[in-house]
Amino acid sequence: MSVGSEFREFAVKGNVVDLAVGVIIGGAFGKIVDSFVNDLVMPVVGRLTGGLDFSNYFFALKEIPPGTAMTLEAVRKTGVPVFAYGNFITIALNFAILAFAIFLMVKQINRLKREAAAPAPAAPPPPAEEVVLLREIRDSLKG
Repeated sequence: MSVGSEFREFAVKGNVVDLAVGVIIGGAFGKIVDSFVNDLVMPVVGRLTGGLDFSNYFFALKEIPPGTAMTLEAVRKTGVPVFAYGNFITIALNFAILAFAIFLMVKQINRLKREAAAPAPAAPPPPAEEVVLLREIRDSLKG
C-alpha cells in the first residue's frame, strides 16, 4: 500500500472529517464569544467598575517616551515592552465564557444520547394461563 493511498484512507475516515468540522465550527464560535466578551460583557463590567477599560491596564517595563498616549496600543507601537494584565483579564473572561458554553452543549448532547439509548419500557408479560381462566370465570359469573 502506497503512502498516498494510506493517507487518502486516513483522511476520509469519519473521525478526521468530524475533527475538521469541529475545528472550523470552534474557530467561528470562538470569534462569536470573543465579540460577545469584548462588545457586550466588558463594556458592562467597565461601566459597573466606574468606566474602567480593562484592555488598557498594563505596566510598562521600560520608560515610555514623552508624548505617547497612555493606551496599550500606542505604547506597544513605540516598542516599549509591556505587561498587559488587562488584556489577559479580557482573554481569561473570554475563555471562561467559552468553556461554560461548551460545557452546556456537551451536557445537552449527553442528555440526548442517554434518552436515545434508554430502552423503551418493556410491555408487561402476558398474564399466566390461570389468571386468564379466572378472569373468564369471573366474567361469566357477572353476566
